[in-house]
Amino acid sequence: MELNNKKCLVIGAGKSGTAAARFLNERGARVALNDCKLLEEWSDEARALKSEGVGLLAGDAPSWLLDQIELAVVSPGVSIKSIPIRYAERAGAEVIGEVELAARFLKGRIVAITGSNGKTTTTTLVGELFRRAGCRTLVGGNIGTPLVSLVAESNDETWTIAELSSFQLETIKDFRPHIAAVLNVTPDHLDRYESLTDYAAAKHRIFRNQIAQDFAVINGGDALIESWAQGLSANVIRFSSTRELADGIFLRDKEIVMRGRAGERTLHHAQDMRLRGGHNVENVMAAFAIGCAAGLPLDSMSETVRAFPPVEHRLELVAAIDDVEYYNDSKATNVDAAVKAVEAFADHAGKLVLIMGGRGKGASYAPLKPLLAARARALIIIGEDAPRILAELGDAVTTERADTIADAVRRARTLAQPGDAVLLAPACASFDMFDSYEHRGRVFKEEVRKAMNDERGTMN
Repeated sequence: MELNNKKCLVIGAGKSGTAAARFLNERGARVALNDCKLLEEWSDEARALKSEGVGLLAGDAPSWLLDQIELAVVSPGVSIKSIPIRYAERAGAEVIGEVELAARFLKGRIVAITGSNGKTTTTTLVGELFRRAGCRTLVGGNIGTPLVSLVAESNDETWTIAELSSFQLETIKDFRPHIAAVLNVTPDHLDRYESLTDYAAAKHRIFRNQIAQDFAVINGGDALIESWAQGLSANVIRFSSTRELADGIFLRDKEIVMRGRAGERTLHHAQDMRLRGGHNVENVMAAFAIGCAAGLPLDSMSETVRAFPPVEHRLELVAAIDDVEYYNDSKATNVDAAVKAVEAFADHAGKLVLIMGGRGKGASYAPLKPLLAARARALIIIGEDAPRILAELGDAVTTERADTIADAVRRARTLAQPGDAVLLAPACASFDMFDSYEHRGRVFKEEVRKAMNDERGTMN
């Protein structure tokens, strides 16, 4: 792809947009970076691009500029249905995302992982499986490092492990992963998509350019994803935690088993994992399937899984105070993720005090109601969607409204009893109160640690 002197507009000045603008500029393109935010609200890194020759444009992109550009690179947070993007496309510009841009320059092979939940844990684990097996490995995408930032490090021997969101998959064209995996599809981002079918179609795009030499890893226990299998060009590898498979990886009495032409082999015992919950067993099975597709040694993979700790903000044990454990699952940004987080405590001796709330995504909170009635001591709600959560769940368990995370932690300390667990699993996006789910999780951890220090001070 020739970029020299190409007129390019990058829409969205977040992390991926800033990386894309720098990438294009370094390769001789004529680049403008646009964002609807005021320039003073842009990151220092984005504003610094001006000194490197990138034009910075705050507000709506003018039609005269859209008429001239040859390539528009759209950030994931910007809808491809937005007027500037549709105008640019009609004017003749090619419209792609940062992932597609990166894929045209990355060397080596790509593993792409998507799903409503579990993407980051699985992507991080897969990266460790490849590293421990001695492979040259890069990890990026939705996990935090834009893929274009990895291009310079890649070579013909590189495996790039990419976490991809549905938003990123909307703008791929020629992107072709050697191994592609869909972990699950549950209602999410219904504030952006018209229906679950529309959302699932974006996930399905991960397989669109694969050929017979590639591999498609699918959740055989998910009826929707299983229905895609017959139409895929790649070799299909299934995993399932709900049924035994004639060919694939499945769970039998807490043993992860692989069955194929060569017979059966136990890959790992679920109880020999540091990761908590049935959803993480599925994440591990998907990681094994990806590793098998790449030909990684089975023993090396099992050793890596045994030592692999929870990823930050994903059922992360923060501290224990007065015999109450505090867990940070701020990444549970939709209802299904919160359900899985609560289910992960099915064998916990005590009850749960659940902290949830934020900016809702349009999905019903009803799936949480029977779990709260059975397992929770109390529910503490925060954020923009608190009134709706109260209306849907308030009669299931003792419920209190908190103004801040600090207030929620204080209330949780009062409500929890010895042996209980306090769990932050918001079931909502964070943007009503925080910059990101990471920001929300860090604030929660800070408040828990303050409470722990206060307790120590009292004891002294």
